[in-house]
Amino acid sequence: MPVVKLTSNDEYVNFLKSNDLSVIHFYAPWADQCTQMNEVLEQMTKLDEYKNVKFANIVAEDLPEISMKCSITAVPTTVLFNKENIVGRVNGANPSEVKEQIKKHLSNKNESSQTLEDKLQALIDKAPCMLFMKGNRDTPRCGFSRTIIALLEEHKADYETFDILEDNEVREGLKKYSNWPTYPQLYIRGELIGGLDIAREMSESGELDSMLPKKSQGNLEDRLKKLINQAPCMLFMKGNRDVPRCGFSRTIINLLNEHEADYQTFDILEDNEVREGLKKYSKWPTYPQLYINGELIGGLDIVKEMSEAGELDSMLPKKEA
Repeated sequence: MPVVKLTSNDEYVNFLKSNDLSVIHFYAPWADQCTQMNEVLEQMTKLDEYKNVKFANIVAEDLPEISMKCSITAVPTTVLFNKENIVGRVNGANPSEVKEQIKKHLSNKNESSQTLEDKLQALIDKAPCMLFMKGNRDTPRCGFSRTIIALLEEHKADYETFDILEDNEVREGLKKYSNWPTYPQLYIRGELIGGLDIAREMSESGELDSMLPKKSQGNLEDRLKKLINQAPCMLFMKGNRDVPRCGFSRTIINLLNEHEADYQTFDILEDNEVREGLKKYSKWPTYPQLYINGELIGGLDIVKEMSEAGELDSMLPKKEA
């Protein structure tokens, strides 16, 4: 069965009704990496080992509600489903990882080596501070989750999140396992602290701060300095020079290429610590950010103004002829 192109919410819902493992590639037609992944999936449909797998693709921007529901923040992204439950995800063009995840889920389809309680405890112990929530730290999907994320950030906590909307077994199982009926749920060193109300009370009383593991600010600043000075001209952007993932990033890439600049890029979508840390470090709240010889030049508007004024060209390192 060839790869199915899904163009509506009804087609998406019907596609996931099957008991077979379903794989959907969220893509953009203009991105070369997405074209590569579509070709890989088309080849996989012809192989006998994937006969019990259904493949489809969706233009992410054409169905924004589905993309948001599946936490699609960049393309290509390949998502594995068991009916409507997300059971796997591969960000970027990584065919080998897609194949590995499919094989893993096919082999585990009829047997489980891990009980639900083991799975829940392993998730709770995944980090010293774990937050089970709707969405993730970058995209909270309810007001309570958004508020507790803001609280943890105020305390400069070092924490990880688990999106209970992506795994209904965890979502329902953890409520019984912890004897706590709502979300978010905050755990510190394997112990349930509670939900938003309790976390907020503990914060106001001064109890919470000493319990929370903290981000290592010194190490982060050292890392940011090294990245900024990784090349004479560094661009921090969404995506990379070959696959920009927003209009501003695409425009500044075109501008640098017009000046024949010699530059390197860093994809802030791949590293949330850098994404959030650099905004504070540079006191510049948006992306892209352009640095020359370790100094912040600014974002797209400033770079465009400097280019039009004739100031930018002499500052940029040039590609060797």
